[in-house]
Amino acid sequence: MVDWGIGGLILIGYGIVATWQPDHFGRVYAAYGGIFIVMAIQWGWKIERVVPDGYDIIGGTIALIGMLIIMYAPRPS
Repeated sequence: MVDWGIGGLILIGYGIVATWQPDHFGRVYAAYGGIFIVMAIQWGWKIERVVPDGYDIIGGTIALIGMLIIMYAPRPS
């Protein structure tokens, strides 16, 4: 039960920190989403002992690539 509380507090804190960022909302939220997906896979693997399969790894990688495109794609000034 303690693990759930710690995980919940970490997610709440991460969500709050995202609101403090000065960048455009969509980019900050993309970063939040990409990290959240990868952390969820890691949580399942390390805490719940659910070994991710190839599709989990591919999906997490796609999420991170999408996050990087949204965060760092050149935009007009």
